[in-house]
Amino acid sequence: MPEPLTATTAPHRLLILGLTACPTGIAHTYMAAEKLSAAAAELGYDMKVETHGSVGVEGAFSPADIDRADAVVIAADTRIDPSRFAGKRIISVGVADGIHRPAALIREALAAAPSAAADGPDGSAGNTPAPTTGRSDVGGTLYRALMNGVSYMIPFVVVGGLLIAISLSLGGEATPKGLVIPEGSFWLTINQIGVLGFTLMVPILSGFIAYAIADRPGLAPGMICGWIATTGSFYHSESGAGFIGGIVTGFLVGFVALGIKKIPVHRYIKPIMPILVIPVLTTVIVGGAFVLALGQPISWVFSTMSTFLTGLQGGSAIVLGLILGAMVAFDMGGPVNKTAFLFGSALIATGNPAPMGMVAAAIAVPPLGMGLATLIRGRYFSKPEREAGIAALFMGFFGITEGAIPLAAAKPLQVIPANMLGGAVAGGIAALFAVTDSVPHGGPIVAVFGAVSGVPMYFAALLIGAVVTALVSLLLLGMSARRAERHTRQAAAETSVSTAPQA
Repeated sequence: MPEPLTATTAPHRLLILGLTACPTGIAHTYMAAEKLSAAAAELGYDMKVETHGSVGVEGAFSPADIDRADAVVIAADTRIDPSRFAGKRIISVGVADGIHRPAALIREALAAAPSAAADGPDGSAGNTPAPTTGRSDVGGTLYRALMNGVSYMIPFVVVGGLLIAISLSLGGEATPKGLVIPEGSFWLTINQIGVLGFTLMVPILSGFIAYAIADRPGLAPGMICGWIATTGSFYHSESGAGFIGGIVTGFLVGFVALGIKKIPVHRYIKPIMPILVIPVLTTVIVGGAFVLALGQPISWVFSTMSTFLTGLQGGSAIVLGLILGAMVAFDMGGPVNKTAFLFGSALIATGNPAPMGMVAAAIAVPPLGMGLATLIRGRYFSKPEREAGIAALFMGFFGITEGAIPLAAAKPLQVIPANMLGGAVAGGIAALFAVTDSVPHGGPIVAVFGAVSGVPMYFAALLIGAVVTALVSLLLLGMSARRAERHTRQAAAETSVSTAPQA
């Protein structure tokens, strides 16, 4: 902590540095930054926040900022190198904590012990503080590594999916076999570029999972082994192991590289370890294990799952849509939401865009539904909540589920069940009418780009789901308000009886 003030010292205003990042780099990143800044202002501290969002790093700290800083709060679900903060009081938590308990994080950071010297980006893993989000250290490491891979994978899938959707909508011709782009067409080239984006998806996922665990020595082996996972010819399989194989290779590469890194070596060998020894040995070990032992079993699991989902019809498809829709709406951008999103987006590349159609319909339901609720019964909400509802409507159009988080945080017992019910309804309707989405995103915006089949029923699923969320949330809020009013009247009656003069 800073030295106590004396009569001869000028007041020292504490400076807190905040760093926020989430897998998609859209809503959670900036919401956490805003909450931390507001909490610091209320506590009387200066604060600078560096965001690692979808557009890159914004508000980057200068060396002077770091020198002056009294504490550092890292609220991130992706890998952050803390080496530049060596010697500072620092805590590292999930991005959700930055949204829900920013003031507590600042206090914890100021009370933390100064960090040890952290390793730099020369191949070492760094000394990232253990997350304090309630998950175990191992669980936190696994979660952050997976989310790091997802965060780097998403742009490849989005670009690939959009290019495929645009090429099909503008250059495709209807044939008995479906929508086909003629040979030699400019749009066929665009389509092939989009397919390349999908081809790179799993290697990127695998590489950056490994990078989050072992730093740079894990990146190349992770990508190479991720490519092996998707290429069934390496292990005599008709289909690759898909994103499941990529996740497996990412974690294996990360932990193998980390283990090799910890082996004591001669000081003359140490400089070449991160650039030569670790990557080569890791690639051979994990790549060989996948080719010889792991590839075929994982490929069987992935192909069986894809075949099962492709064959789902009628009631089975509806059940899947209900489950995926509820998962998407449950934590609005959190791990459950991301699990459903990753499941749907990965299956696009296998030729099964139906699950993503279910996910895409549900993605916009929480913000649209809660925004609608604030318009219908504004008296149930405070002025800031009504303003958040207007913002949620805008974010819902662009498929940003996190737009409903401020309302869910304020009234979780009423909002979260309503979101899940509305999301389940939207996913079920999309499944019932075989809506598909060839882009890993949701909301009305994807229909504008022509990525959705069955557009009328897609919008019907969105609107019905949003209305269900709005009405259920208002019903639950009304019940809570009436219950609180009864308690107030009962308490007032008991008070008047106890204070009445006795005969």
